[in-house]
Amino acid sequence: MTGARHAAPGPGPLSRTLGALYRARIVFVWLLLATGLALAIASGWKWYAGWHDNRTIRALGAGENVEIAPDKASPAVLFARAHYLLKRDRVGEAQVLLDQANFRADDKTRVAMLYDDGNARLRATFVAIEQGKFDKATSLVNLAKADYIQALRLEPRAWDVKYNMDVAARLVRDLPNIAPSEEDMQQEPRKDLWSDLPGVPRGAP
Repeated sequence: MTGARHAAPGPGPLSRTLGALYRARIVFVWLLLATGLALAIASGWKWYAGWHDNRTIRALGAGENVEIAPDKASPAVLFARAHYLLKRDRVGEAQVLLDQANFRADDKTRVAMLYDDGNARLRATFVAIEQGKFDKATSLVNLAKADYIQALRLEPRAWDVKYNMDVAARLVRDLPNIAPSEEDMQQEPRKDLWSDLPGVPRGAP
């Protein structure tokens, strides 16, 4: 009688457990490597973006006409580009950047941009007055006031904004054919608006 063949014994519970742990360790190592690589890429991209922003801001500050993508630029770059444009009284182009800042910028940046915009409009107001274009001056000074009012809602303690708001309010009262508001009537008159206006010397802006 021929003896029956016996099947080789399979791996025991301990072997199966060790195999599962080994496979899990390999998966964990790969996940760890992938996570590290993703973090390194993110960190590198953040560094590059910051470096690029700083280079753009320095170039704009030096007077270079650097174009930006308003819908992608950081708030700091939006401010730098708007400041460049407003110093040159290119208010219409800067308005696009102000609209973007309303959605994405912090309050401090928005206040600075509104202050710059109001000053540009106020400079244009004085030019219009000197040219005898009082209707245009009326429109411009009211737009300047709107900028200052919005800035003061964001930062009520902004002294420079308050100061220029006072100048704009008195100018509204003094321009012909402009009905002053109750708030404007409460403002005390002052002389020589040109010398009182920070950052707006008489002559070319």
